Amino acid sequence: MASRGGRRRMPGWLAGIVGAVVIVAAWWLLSVTVFTPPEGTDFTPVPTPLAVLQQLIADGPSAYWSVFQVTVTEALIGFAWGNGLALLLASTVLLLPRIEPVVTQIAVVSYCLPVVAVGGIAIVVLGGAKQPGDPSATAIFLAALAVFFTTVVGALAGFRAADRASLDVVRVFGGGRWTQLTKVRLIAAAPAILNALQIAVPSAFLGAVLGEYMGATDRSVGITLIRLQGNLDSTRVWAVFLLCAVVALVGYAIVGLLSRLVTPWVSGRRSA
Repeated sequence: MASRGGRRRMPGWLAGIVGAVVIVAAWWLLSVTVFTPPEGTDFTPVPTPLAVLQQLIADGPSAYWSVFQVTVTEALIGFAWGNGLALLLASTVLLLPRIEPVVTQIAVVSYCLPVVAVGGIAIVVLGGAKQPGDPSATAIFLAALAVFFTTVVGALAGFRAADRASLDVVRVFGGGRWTQLTKVRLIAAAPAILNALQIAVPSAFLGAVLGEYMGATDRSVGITLIRLQGNLDSTRVWAVFLLCAVVALVGYAIVGLLSRLVTPWVSGRRSA
């Protein structure tokens, strides 16, 4: 891939590998220099990447599958609700332009709300898991809240990017705002919406984990981290952190692949 100045840009997959190597190297360097275990003890707040990997292999997938299954379910439900409401409101703005300031203010307020305060209210109003192993209503709510702002802003920006000439053609042939939305604006906004959804994947997962920290759940990533931290089991804490990053990256990559398949013209433009 060439840039405007004629220089070749680093491929995305190679940049990802280089970034991962740099992060792991920095992690290892800090663990063996700055965060070394105190004399006479084996405890270290930052275990080495090798120690974390060995712990994951020793525990096996079954030790973490049931924990992540609950959190991923919460994140997916919150992702669907938050993005669905955001896209609905953004689409409504095109049909009723006067409500745009209201929708924008709602999105900004949702982004600025302190998660701790909102989570505390949500756990009182919504509660947690109804049955052991069920998703937490509070975690779902915070996952939806975490993605709402990004998708509203991305969708509105994408809708505004529609070609004026195409909108005029629809208007000349008698089409109204609804026809413009379905025939022109949705196609023009697809890249921006998919980019917003891609960013929303790790946000939804983070929101679900934060919701689990509020309690009212017996099996999830959040409650597992609380237990491990209480037991000073730093190696397993970092193992869960690492798995969280992997899950978020996998979801991010899946939506990114979907974006390339749905909007191939954008991918072709980037590679030109």
